[in-house]
Amino acid sequence: MKRILGKFFLALLLAGAAGCATTGNDSRDPLEGFNRAMYSFNDRLDEAVGKPVASAYRTLVPGPARMMVRNFFSNIADIWIGANNLLQGKPLDALTDWTRFAMNTTMGVFGLMDFASEVGIEKHDEDFGQTFGRWGIDDGGYIVWPIIGPSTVRDSLGLTLDIYTDPVLRHKPIWARNTMTVTRAISRRADLLDASRILEEAALDKYVFQRDAYLQRRRSLVHDGNPPRAAREVPMAEALEPDQSARLDPAVAPASKPVSQVPAEQPDSAAMEAAVRLLEHPAPLPASTGG
Repeated sequence: MKRILGKFFLALLLAGAAGCATTGNDSRDPLEGFNRAMYSFNDRLDEAVGKPVASAYRTLVPGPARMMVRNFFSNIADIWIGANNLLQGKPLDALTDWTRFAMNTTMGVFGLMDFASEVGIEKHDEDFGQTFGRWGIDDGGYIVWPIIGPSTVRDSLGLTLDIYTDPVLRHKPIWARNTMTVTRAISRRADLLDASRILEEAALDKYVFQRDAYLQRRRSLVHDGNPPRAAREVPMAEALEPDQSARLDPAVAPASKPVSQVPAEQPDSAAMEAAVRLLEHPAPLPASTGG
């Protein structure tokens, strides 16, 4: 785990240094040259590995089993979602998150069933990047990491804490940790197969769409779905086909959606909303072999 965090911080410093020589026209994206290269790498990797594996998983694993996998990891996440809500000054939301965890772990059989959502207890979506934003820390500029995907300097620092506190990545023995990490990654990618198809069809410039959608989505999450008026503009419309641009406004999309309620087979209208979620970190890191 220490090796992962060390390499991540080193990459962050190197990327910051590269910014001196690699600048773009958009002030939000000073590393555009580097970011486009990383986006292209991630896209090719996803085409070669991510999509085929996720498609096979969705084909071979029955829907109810996929739902239980999704619920299990969603339940684990509620622990630190609650902690972040507390750090953001939202103790009632934190209590809700921990209540969800307690109910789903017991009555939901270790989180395999989302009993809390069934009785109307809301699912939240928080992380350390959002907490830093809530504290007033600027995003620091857009950056695309290999494998991890889109982020900002602020969210990257937050991600190091997300990784360090992730119960899955800290689990022992190593074989169990790696199995859970890979399973979570495949499950998340399978849930968004339809979203990626919509993104392919909608975007003229997928990189611009990803960048603008990510930045607006994160801003919306930091402000719990109510960003400042100036933050609600949707420049990504230029990257969409004319008949698609009116269908998606991530700045006003719901700030959270119960993971357990994401259907395995989504219609196109739902996939457009999910396309924004496809761009959002934290993505699961590759399995490690060290402690």
